[in-house]
Amino acid sequence: MGEISITTDEIIYWQSGWFKLNATIVFTWVVMAALILVSLWVRRRLTGTTTIPPLQNMLEVVVEAIQKQVGDVSGRNPARFVPFVGTLFLFVAGAAVLNVIPGFHSPTASLSTTAALATSVFFAVPYFGIRELGFSTYIGQYLKPTWLMLPFNIVGELSRTLALAIRLYGNMMSGAVIAAVLLAFVPLFVPVVMQLLGLITGMIQAYIFAVLAMVYIASATRTRGAVVASSHVGPEKTLSLEDPVSNQPKGE
Repeated sequence: MGEISITTDEIIYWQSGWFKLNATIVFTWVVMAALILVSLWVRRRLTGTTTIPPLQNMLEVVVEAIQKQVGDVSGRNPARFVPFVGTLFLFVAGAAVLNVIPGFHSPTASLSTTAALATSVFFAVPYFGIRELGFSTYIGQYLKPTWLMLPFNIVGELSRTLALAIRLYGNMMSGAVIAAVLLAFVPLFVPVVMQLLGLITGMIQAYIFAVLAMVYIASATRTRGAVVASSHVGPEKTLSLEDPVSNQPKGE
């Protein structure tokens, strides 16, 4: 029975001195190339007629679903967040889809890949926060209710970044290892079922990762006062800043 690799970092294709070309790097670029090629393919064949190609129709459904989910989580225009959050989702989901191909090793089964994705979220949070609130207002959130909370807030930012990376890595790596073990002992039928379950798990993890990233970004783009105020609004009644007349008592 062949040796089972726990992570794609252990699969080395080429090495020169300190540089190692491992499976993580190779298949990360494969996923990126596949996403780019599919995008270019659909873009060249875009049509506004009633007869829409199946691939364009599928991608329109995916993009609209991402826009709706981002808008629901952020509570504002999703256009500024969709490129980043949508890219995270499509990369993780694309790796899960390609993982059903024999010989493909999902790069998300490597802690280095999931750590890189989580790190991008870590830097995206202050970027969007400062862009929406301004530098002084955003930084001021870390000093509330007192400056003594600053180290705790910083640790919180770092810990949730670590949690993002380990959560995605653990789920994707465990599925790959279980499929490899079953393939070694039961080479027929069972691995096929596990690959399908792995695909479903990968899509779920892509959704969770993207939603969590959007939750962190949305919390950074709101002041604490706005979050507290929104928490007191009932489920059937919302506050509107654009329609002050609706908030006045009847008879005025």
